[in-house]
Amino acid sequence: MVAVKAHQAAAFMKSPPPRLTAALFFGSDPGLVSERSAVLAAMLADRETPRAEILRLDDAELDDDPGRLETELQMRPMFSSRRIVRAIAGRRISAPLLKPLLGSGPLEGLLIVEAGNLKSDDSLKALFETSAGCVAVACYPDSAADIDTLITDVLAPFSLAIEPDARALLQSRLGADRTLSRAEIEKLAIFCLGQSPITVDKVESIVGDAADLALERIAEAAAEGRTQAAVTDFGRAIASGESAQTIILITQRYFLKLHKVRSDVDAGQRPRRRIRVRPHDQLAVALLEDDDAGVDERLRLLPSPLRRQVDRHRVRDDVLQVHAQPVEPLIDQRALVGRDDDDVDDRQRTGHDDEQR
Repeated sequence: MVAVKAHQAAAFMKSPPPRLTAALFFGSDPGLVSERSAVLAAMLADRETPRAEILRLDDAELDDDPGRLETELQMRPMFSSRRIVRAIAGRRISAPLLKPLLGSGPLEGLLIVEAGNLKSDDSLKALFETSAGCVAVACYPDSAADIDTLITDVLAPFSLAIEPDARALLQSRLGADRTLSRAEIEKLAIFCLGQSPITVDKVESIVGDAADLALERIAEAAAEGRTQAAVTDFGRAIASGESAQTIILITQRYFLKLHKVRSDVDAGQRPRRRIRVRPHDQLAVALLEDDDAGVDERLRLLPSPLRRQVDRHRVRDDVLQVHAQPVEPLIDQRALVGRDDDDVDDRQRTGHDDEQR
């Protein structure tokens, strides 16, 4: 029955209570939420002998088996001492589902839930703050001191120093998302191996702005067909104050420029501009520099399914431009992942949805 404030989170992570039943990590920094969730799961798993099993569950899996979460938490596994379940809050993993589970007494397993930026009176947050053996941990963007510590910690294993001006510039580009911040520092360290100290020029040419990268990650998930990840990060971005229209526009631009690269490659050409590859980018292709000249001509070379995806985002962009009021979240999500009602109907007829592909 604990509400862990943002400034108390580091101390909690160093020494979580021994009789912890469930933990909720929430806030406007999805990378920090995910990182702390993973660290706590690993730490608690190592406490057990034999080591506890860590399992991931989301809404899609509960759609197929609504009682699975309760089953996993109430049954002792055969080949480990305990099961630790990491889950992402959503349609099904919510306060109504968890309330009877957390109120039924000690669990065989341990539950860790990740959520977005919750209001002070949110029912999920209140449930973890008031239930026995549960904690709710706030995760908000790193302060300047946190970022400075992160830079030092990540660069230390690489034996790299960094000039004061370069450190100040690096700090200014980080902080919107802990995972992305860490990835950008690691990328900088790899590029600068054997070139200590790191200079301003190196930071300028290698490190992107973490706030922009956090939104690009949503576009990447949509492009890869990782619908659940795209919608989850989309909801977190909206909860942290980002504009739905901005996210859709970034997604549209991502598709256009990704297709531009694809058309060059299919035509036997190498992209003239440098492609920046980020550690978290599973497509291994990031946005090119802003230059949309000739995009329409190049799109004629693309297969019709790809052209149709781009056209969908263009139409949705036009719709978003004329809306004076914020559009409904469901419409925004459909625009993000490029889904139409016809697409949903087709999947229902065939008995498959996009989460099963």
